Amino acid sequence: MTWRTRYENGKDELLVDNAICKANRKVFAELFEFEEYKLKRRNQLPNLDDACYKTLYGYIHKLRNANTWFENKPWIAITKDDIKRVYDALEDGKIKNARGQPIADRASYYNKIFKSKPFRIVRKDVLAKEVIEFYTRRKEEVRFVTEDTFRKMVSVLSKPQHLLLFWLAWDLGENVDALLKLTKRDFTRQKNPHTHEPEYLVNLQKAKLKRSRQARTEPTLYAETVRYADIVLERLKADEPLFTFGYRQALKLMHSAVEKTGATCLPSNGPVRWKDLRSGMACHLLKNGWTREEVDARLGHTPNSSALNAYLNYLAIDRQKPKKRLFDSSLEHVQSELEEARRREKLHGERLERQAEENRELRDELKETQTTVRDMKKLIEIAMRKLDAPGDGRPVTRAKGTARS
Repeated sequence: MTWRTRYENGKDELLVDNAICKANRKVFAELFEFEEYKLKRRNQLPNLDDACYKTLYGYIHKLRNANTWFENKPWIAITKDDIKRVYDALEDGKIKNARGQPIADRASYYNKIFKSKPFRIVRKDVLAKEVIEFYTRRKEEVRFVTEDTFRKMVSVLSKPQHLLLFWLAWDLGENVDALLKLTKRDFTRQKNPHTHEPEYLVNLQKAKLKRSRQARTEPTLYAETVRYADIVLERLKADEPLFTFGYRQALKLMHSAVEKTGATCLPSNGPVRWKDLRSGMACHLLKNGWTREEVDARLGHTPNSSALNAYLNYLAIDRQKPKKRLFDSSLEHVQSELEEARRREKLHGERLERQAEENRELRDELKETQTTVRDMKKLIEIAMRKLDAPGDGRPVTRAKGTARS
């Protein structure tokens, strides 16, 4: 069922519900007409799209609840005391949801109902602002999944479609609603120019994203994403959707994986939700050296978004940078000393090598000298032997006139 169908059915039921006073139903009808026109003009659309209908559908539940809290009293007649009673009950946790828990999303009631158009129609928005003067939005809750927990969750999945959805949620960090709208045409397979490994470029079109998201094209980071995308995309035509199931089935998949693995998110240890994979991916990238700007861009945040502030504070990444600079400085000093020691060792080695070469040359010269001396000795010995040798046996001829002894 599309969001348009849900909204139109829900609106019709609300506006004909006789359990709600007629005056309030008239206010609701005027609100819906105003919001439909506002969304169309603000988003420059000729007709409302699915994202607009999703926003409008959210009003139906809130209006029913608010009508109950004010005990079906015509809103044009409510007083400052009535608003204060409801406000205090919400803040003190006395008003609970269907699960018996205090209303967590109180800010949306204050900003979309009490201080906004519904109460402005009956001229009660000024009273509401006075009553809610001291409300401050609580700090954004930090919830994220570690990579180890994520890998444990996907280990209990078996179907390629299910595995691909989980890996895309972790890899791209996009909401499951948007991922379920992707078609084969949104994927382009290529080789990474640096690593030469296969990857997909995923085109995240504006029409498929939340209003606050930026359209972008992101490369996949994990080999597992490529592996399961290859399997799923092979069987599809260009405009066919990747997934043959919707949001409700995706919720069942998540609940099943959590139940089988006992997966929880940090730091609250609450059960993992789809949106926790998005924040988990962001924290994983931040801890692995990505800059805030790079992570913001991958998540589709607008420039200078404050969405990551709570996570940066929790991870203390910014506060770790001065310590890292100090460590890097000390490390550079140690490395410098090590390089100097290596240079000295190299010079010493070269000196020893030169001395060894000189010694080899001296030994060679000495050997040559010794050989020459031995040769000379042999020549002298031969000459001496010739001088000491007896005559050849012929008589010695004497000169005339030499007297005999």
